[in-house]
Amino acid sequence: MLEIRWHSRAGQGAVTGAKGLADVISTTGKQVQAFAFYGSAKRGAAMTAYNRVDDNVIMNHEKYMEPDYVFVIDPALVYTSDVTVNHKENTKYIITTHLSTEELKKAQPKLEGKEVYTVDCITIAKETIGRAIPNTPMLGAFMKISGMYEMDFFKTSMQRVLGKLPQKIIDGNMLAIQRAYDEVK
Repeated sequence: MLEIRWHSRAGQGAVTGAKGLADVISTTGKQVQAFAFYGSAKRGAAMTAYNRVDDNVIMNHEKYMEPDYVFVIDPALVYTSDVTVNHKENTKYIITTHLSTEELKKAQPKLEGKEVYTVDCITIAKETIGRAIPNTPMLGAFMKISGMYEMDFFKTSMQRVLGKLPQKIIDGNMLAIQRAYDEVK
């Protein structure tokens, strides 16, 4: 089973990102879950979202997991939350930051010895979508790191997921996904 934990602040799109990823995955015949846990359900509060993916029916509905991937879409949460809790030996971290991976590991010692990738999803979102909602860029970075799907398939699927939005927003999200795919290190 593949497990993903998102660290975010309410309003940054982690729940929408988790649900969008689940929507794409569900079209491939896999079983998938997307759910969230809110602390104090108000904009800006720290929160987590989750995905589970498997070939078999997923009976586990707990928020506890040992994630294969951890997405951190608010860079401050690296310092204020323990994003490494319940990690596996081979958990991969994709973290939104303007810092290089080396600079981030120096600034947060808990990340030393872990497989960490960095990309500035907030800047990418601002420049492509016009708002600091870094969920779709994070998914672009995830496609690069995981190799889960070919980029053309993923972007076509995400266009369908985002279909009710204005075309300008859909186009901006496609640019954001591609830029994060290209820029993640």
